[in-house]
Amino acid sequence: MPRIDRSNLDLILLEDTVWVLVGKVDLPSYDFNLTQFFSCRRPWQRPEQITAIGRFGAVSNYAKLYAQLAAEGILLIHSPAQYLLASELTHWYPLIEGLTPKSLWFSTPPSFESVAQILGLPLFLKGSRQTSRHRASLSIIHTAAEYDRATEIYAEDPILQWQDLVCREFVKLRPVPSPPSEKIPASFEFRSFWWYGNCVGAGQYWSTNYDWNRDEQTAALAIAKAAALRLNLPFVVIDIAQTITGEWIAIECNDAQESGYGAVSPFAVWQNIITLESSRSASI
Repeated sequence: MPRIDRSNLDLILLEDTVWVLVGKVDLPSYDFNLTQFFSCRRPWQRPEQITAIGRFGAVSNYAKLYAQLAAEGILLIHSPAQYLLASELTHWYPLIEGLTPKSLWFSTPPSFESVAQILGLPLFLKGSRQTSRHRASLSIIHTAAEYDRATEIYAEDPILQWQDLVCREFVKLRPVPSPPSEKIPASFEFRSFWWYGNCVGAGQYWSTNYDWNRDEQTAALAIAKAAALRLNLPFVVIDIAQTITGEWIAIECNDAQESGYGAVSPFAVWQNIITLESSRSASI
């Protein structure tokens, strides 16, 4: 993951309500020019200490960056501990166990037989934080040979080598139309953004043509809300999907500061945050 250059971060006050620390990532699914849609100021004077939402992509040195910004009077919306809780399966899984597939994690790869005995086959493999670009061959494991090959690649992959190895129960998800590729098959999966337990945006996760009806959305967001409330974080993303049997499960959690929007409307996310924060300020 890239290291953040503080000089490239722009601190703005959004609609005189929310501070945002912005850095361009050059990814259409992530970048959103707030200044084109909202009133944004860069006050030459500000309070000695403020809390800001970071929108500068994924970082490998969050704790260090947090301390550096805190010394300038800028507290990111998540402390380093909260960041880990939002980002790392090893931190969030114990809180949402039962809402998400059974998972085990290891600092070094366990034997294939021991994990297969507990979780069954196929296995779903990932890093404690993410997969490697959704590659199916490194994620969906049927045999010991596939497992050995995947763990060897994990040990050398620049994205995965620093993460704990996570083995998850493989749950069959409702498929959606998608062209054949080397990636994990697209499923009926959705991304949802939560601001202090309130849903501020939700939409399709995969870049293909599918959508939920009202009943499906209600059921999906009920699971996502339960996960968000258990985590009790300021700004979190919960990805949810429907199984082939019609149940809804949480796929994973992420720090919303570094999450792409998917098909979620970024305008709606920020407008809803502004509305919630304006109402909260008015009630104080």
